[in-house]
Parts: sequence; structure tokens; C-alpha cells
Amino acid sequence: MKILRILLLPLVVGMLVLSGCSSTGTKDGMEGGAGSGMGSESGTSTSAAGGAGKWTGSPLDDPNSPLYEKVIYFDFDTAEIRPEYVDTLRAHAEYLVNTPDARLVIEGHCDERGSREYNIALGERRANSVKRFLEAEGVSPVQLDTVSYGEERPVNPGHNEAAWAQNRRAELVYQ
Repeated sequence: MKILRILLLPLVVGMLVLSGCSSTGTKDGMEGGAGSGMGSESGTSTSAAGGAGKWTGSPLDDPNSPLYEKVIYFDFDTAEIRPEYVDTLRAHAEYLVNTPDARLVIEGHCDERGSREYNIALGERRANSVKRFLEAEGVSPVQLDTVSYGEERPVNPGHNEAAWAQNRRAELVYQ
């Protein structure tokens, strides 16, 4: 029993020391303290939102921007773009037109139903459908590449309609 106490004592002391090093207090009356993403003494910030709450990072990473949505879902056995994704794709087209150095890879994906070869072809049709839409909106073909993964990269490994619906998609991957 005495040996157990001797072994546990340094562990308990170490935990107390480490917990005493963390701080939830504030510095100079400022909310958040250093490293909180709200600013620091040097004037740097780890947050993409500026002081007024306006996004200052890449518009591709702004959760309030239509560019944040980078997945286009498809109905079963089709490469037709659904109407609810038209505005999202138009926003990406506008971004690409206004950012000529930006490059986009459009990945086509399918659910597990169908042969491997069929799904590779369907994934390619889905990626090309998105590419044609973007080109029709004025995006340079030089900025766009497509690849089909067929059924090889499912987002949801389930074997039901909910999983399959998540796997029938085109992903917009900026390079």
C-alpha cells in the first residue's frame, strides 16, 4: 500500500501543477486573453473574423458564403444538376471568373449500386456536368479539371438510401 502511495504522489502533484498553469482569466481587462483568437498584445489575430465580426479570410472558408458549400448532390442514376445547386454553382463561377489564378478539381462520385465501370462513367458525367455549367457561366476551361472516383470514396459507408444519397455527389476541390 505504501508503494502505491509513493507511485501516485508524483502523478497527483504533476496534475496539480499542470492544472495550476492553465488560466481562464483575462489579461489587462480584455475578454479572451492571449491565444483566444480575439487578438493579443502584438495585434495579431488567429480568427478570420475581424473586430466587427466581418469575415477577413478566404471567401471559400466563410461559413456564411455560398462558396462554403462545395458539394453538389445528384439524384439516382443521373448527372443532371438539381435546381437547388444553381445559385451555389453560380457563386463558384463568379469567384473563378474574378480569381483567374484559382484552380478547381471537380470530383465525381457515385453510390455503390452498379458495376465499378458504370459508376466510374457516371461519376465522370457528374463532374463534366458541373464543369460545363461553370464554363457556361464564363469560367475558363484552363481553371477546371475533372476526375471520377465512382463508388471508391464514399462519404457514408452505409448500405441504405440515406447513405447512397450522400455518396451521389460532385465535390469542388480548390487547388
